[in-house]
Amino acid sequence: MVRRRFQRGMRPRMVKGQRCRSACIFGAVCPARDTGAAPVLTHVSVAAMNLLLEEVAAQLPAGTHAAMLIGNAGWHTAHDLRVPPNITLVRLPPYSPELNAIEKVRQYLRDRYLAGRPLPGTRAVIEACRAAWNNLIAEAGRIRPLADFEGARKVNP
Repeated sequence: MVRRRFQRGMRPRMVKGQRCRSACIFGAVCPARDTGAAPVLTHVSVAAMNLLLEEVAAQLPAGTHAAMLIGNAGWHTAHDLRVPPNITLVRLPPYSPELNAIEKVRQYLRDRYLAGRPLPGTRAVIEACRAAWNNLIAEAGRIRPLADFEGARKVNP
């Protein structure tokens, strides 16, 4: 659901997309370092998850080990997932989207940059997603309040 402020009793006008083009911001964030990594792809798969893991591993400072909270999607739990040695995957309990910090980031990107924008094709959708992610990363201090919350720290004490 997209929220728009508007005068009470009136309905805001929004353009509704009639085409079905999409892209996925395959993202991960680090609230402690206030940064993240995200390839933008037109599909989700184990190969896409492997790309994300490679990107996150490459961005980690030398000697750093990351614990990455993940949901239970098929591409998160596949047997052919290649997890780099400097990353440990921590699976969230089933049916617990409130513990998945990246969901708040996704909602922020959608509300702030992506909703209600008709785009002419797949390339434009990908570029809009990249621009939204780059704006998020460039906004100093934004990731921490979106993704760092007490519930995520209590998943695996």
